[in-house]
Amino acid sequence: MSLCYTSNFISLNHQKSLSLTFSSDSPRFINLFSVKHRKPHHPIKFTTERFKPFASLTPSPPTETAPSSYRSKSPKDVNVLVVGSTGYIGKYVVRELVKRGFNVTAIARERSGIRGSVDKDQTLNQLRGANVCFSDVTNLDAFEGSLNSLGNSFDVVVSCLASRNGGVKDSWKIDYEATRNSLVAGRKRGASHFVLLSAICVQKPLLEFQRAKLKFEDELMKLADEDGGFSYSIVRPTAFFKSLGGQVELVKDGKPYVMFGDGKLCACKPMSESDLASFIVDCVLSEDKVNKVLPIGGPGKALTPLEQGEMLFRLLGKEPKFLKVPIGIMDFAIGVLDFLVKVFPSLEDAAEFGKIGRYYAAESMLLLDPETGEYSAEKTPSYGNDTLEEFFARVLREGMAGQELGEQTIF
Repeated sequence: MSLCYTSNFISLNHQKSLSLTFSSDSPRFINLFSVKHRKPHHPIKFTTERFKPFASLTPSPPTETAPSSYRSKSPKDVNVLVVGSTGYIGKYVVRELVKRGFNVTAIARERSGIRGSVDKDQTLNQLRGANVCFSDVTNLDAFEGSLNSLGNSFDVVVSCLASRNGGVKDSWKIDYEATRNSLVAGRKRGASHFVLLSAICVQKPLLEFQRAKLKFEDELMKLADEDGGFSYSIVRPTAFFKSLGGQVELVKDGKPYVMFGDGKLCACKPMSESDLASFIVDCVLSEDKVNKVLPIGGPGKALTPLEQGEMLFRLLGKEPKFLKVPIGIMDFAIGVLDFLVKVFPSLEDAAEFGKIGRYYAAESMLLLDPETGEYSAEKTPSYGNDTLEEFFARVLREGMAGQELGEQTIF
């Protein structure tokens, strides 16, 4: 069942766990994997047959649109459909759109947040100012039924959808299939522009969620090439503040700051959720962001884990204390899981989670320079005003409330 709350009416329509824990309290310091027992299942196979049930990306009959037609309107006359509206970034995108005066329809799950901890009333409160429609974007028929009940057309679709955990099945279900559903449904209702929240790490696709995102990006760009009345903006942000804040309270309590190798294996230009939301909303009307892939980072220089740790100890007025973990430990654990998954298919996601941890431990979240094949801090664009140091200071004062990592926890 789906519930759609708008400013005028309410309508009804029918329709693994992994933790990477690093603690100096443990005699071995490292407890890499904790995998809950699940019933075995066969590994998922991705073939063209898998996607036959999905509607064509080009609606029938085709929607006649002009790429700049809605951009001449006042924001209050521009209808924006947001999917992934209850996610970490999605909530801020909805708020920014509402703040700028757009007419926003936000698609939400009936229970959202970490492990479904947020109910409908809380969601309505979080997304104040938007027309909230509770529906399932992973089910195209149910999703379209919900949109039909609203009777709205849309000018723009903004997708902030992302896999909850990066597992193999969840990545394809959310980062590709659900995102594609939002494109299909939006196009059928007049949308001529699609803003996609992707990730800078898709430049070097070694993980399943990266491949799923890239497949959709490719289809989106191909559609714009074939239809001059349709356009896109693909936003590829670097690391979020939240993903770097997991050790703040541990260090505050006297624990060492954990990093891989010498702490210089990777770097990023971290970005706040509000700055990223502002950039994404800029893409709705900005002509200079049309049909472009847009890597984006926060203000200031790129920071290594070593520099992040030093910053945190400086804010605390403490002498730096680091725990350096050899990256080879991750490689060994991944090798073991890759072997075991051949015998126990139910460990498929655990193996993928290990690869995700390894990737973020060693790969920079910066623009990959195609000329040199190296990550470039200088060529990674900056945007916004919020700094990581300000974020760390706030977390030290107020804690991580609202910034919980949930299933994405690494440290």
